[in-house]
Amino acid sequence: MSSRQNTPALEAHKVSATLGATEVLHDIDLALSSARWTSIVGPNGAGKSTLLKALAGLLAHRGEVRLFGEAQNKVPARIRAQRLSWLGQSGTGEGSADDLMVYDVAMLGRLPHQRWLAAPSEADREAVERALRSTQAWEWRDRPLGQLSGGERQRVLLARALAVEAELLLMDEPLANLDPPHQADWMQTARALVAEGRTVVSVLHELPMALAADELVVMDRGRVVHHGGCSDPATHAALEQVFDHRIRVHRVAEQWIALPL
Repeated sequence: MSSRQNTPALEAHKVSATLGATEVLHDIDLALSSARWTSIVGPNGAGKSTLLKALAGLLAHRGEVRLFGEAQNKVPARIRAQRLSWLGQSGTGEGSADDLMVYDVAMLGRLPHQRWLAAPSEADREAVERALRSTQAWEWRDRPLGQLSGGERQRVLLARALAVEAELLLMDEPLANLDPPHQADWMQTARALVAEGRTVVSVLHELPMALAADELVVMDRGRVVHHGGCSDPATHAALEQVFDHRIRVHRVAEQWIALPL
């Protein structure tokens, strides 16, 4: 992974996207650093989740997305699935998995590494156990996903994303349904991944958590209005502006937080 750290993990060049008859992304240019945690923030309707889906190759768009320097649409699907792991918003589209055991849901994250119809390898089983233990979901491994609470389910789906052991993880509202202690656990997981040389990109509504990232992408009305370090005063000013100056960024107990006015 270290050989990629001087190459942006993701680049967008003039990326635009339309949902229905409405253009929701407008000519976005963006380069996201490797081995960093970047959070995407902005008011409702800013286009955050749409941008993340376009970057993941899950949404039709105009313009070009590059994955570690390569045009994303030129990277074979299997290789792309090994390099990039996706956690959708609140497990969207996971209803059909309700009857699967938690262990089997997490094992789905290993499919990009397995030959067609091959049994899981010892490496697969070890990766799944590490992922479930890291999200404190190992004890539920023999329970159906549909029997879990929203927060428990989210931790299992996070484990599935972690089990891929991808270089790049894209997560859309990963803190949904998680209580504060498990939100803190997620932040520690993000930090640990970056320490290993991996790249994390998250869409977050929780601004104090977003400000704990390395970099912030601030969006408004389908455009990136600022991209900078989370400790940069210009980043704080842009964040306050897109929320109509109804919040203020403060330094409290050695961390940045956003408080309503």
